[in-house]
Amino acid sequence: MWDLILNYFIRIGQYPRAVVTVELLLIGLIVYWVVNFIEGTRGERLFRGVIFVLFAGTLTLNLVVRRYQFDRLEFLYKGFLIAILIIAVAAFQPEIRRALIRIGQTKWLGGASHQLSRTVEEIIAAVTSLSKSRIGAIIVIEQQVGLREFIESGVRLDSKVTADLLKTIFYPGTPLHDMAVVIQGDRLIAARVQLPLAELGAVEDGNLGSRHRAAIGITAGTDATVIVVSEETGIISLALNGTLTRGIPEEQLRKHLTAGLVEKAAIVQTLKDQENQLAETPDEKENS
Repeated sequence: MWDLILNYFIRIGQYPRAVVTVELLLIGLIVYWVVNFIEGTRGERLFRGVIFVLFAGTLTLNLVVRRYQFDRLEFLYKGFLIAILIIAVAAFQPEIRRALIRIGQTKWLGGASHQLSRTVEEIIAAVTSLSKSRIGAIIVIEQQVGLREFIESGVRLDSKVTADLLKTIFYPGTPLHDMAVVIQGDRLIAARVQLPLAELGAVEDGNLGSRHRAAIGITAGTDATVIVVSEETGIISLALNGTLTRGIPEEQLRKHLTAGLVEKAAIVQTLKDQENQLAETPDEKENS
């Protein structure tokens, strides 16, 4: 048996190393993406079982059945694979539907602008409600400069941005209500994120609280957009480029968020498309 296994891997070794390496990397990436996508769902254990059955069956087929010419067993195994495929499609129907929906919402199919516009409205609805209830909040919206070093200090969520989720997080007494939340695109990445505070000497108003100083501190060193709701007055403030604007109206807030999220994303996508067009050779343009 061990001789058969050794010979099988020797045959694999006859292929160019680059080809084998690329194939293994692609297979590993696909399996990792699938496992990561269905993690925590009802189909996770089923997927692991299917992978084990397919791996064991394929290995047995290549090592034993074909070597000793068990043609009928090979025929039955191929039929078994077809049955497994049909069962998998039925069993993984919710996961497949969720994957297709996510693919349909990607930038290249035009769903990004709609998603980001919805995110803007969810944020505005949340801060308006928090302002009326005088519940303090600080929302950081990541732009081009990454905030990973700050995100790692908080609790990762990676959830869809909704007004209800934001209000729940900042409700007094909840485990995550302290400090900030960070939003990337249409995803709420982390909560309870600690931000650097602006020095008292660098702040014109010495009476500002820790949330407002944190908003100034993070925007002074990055291009992030930060919204702050005061728990004392309910006033909504907006921080950009190290400058804090207090008492910002809803329409002006919507304008800033739309320019920072939706329009900037559209501009970035347009620039990428232009770069791809410039990268085309004259022959490729003539052929197209």
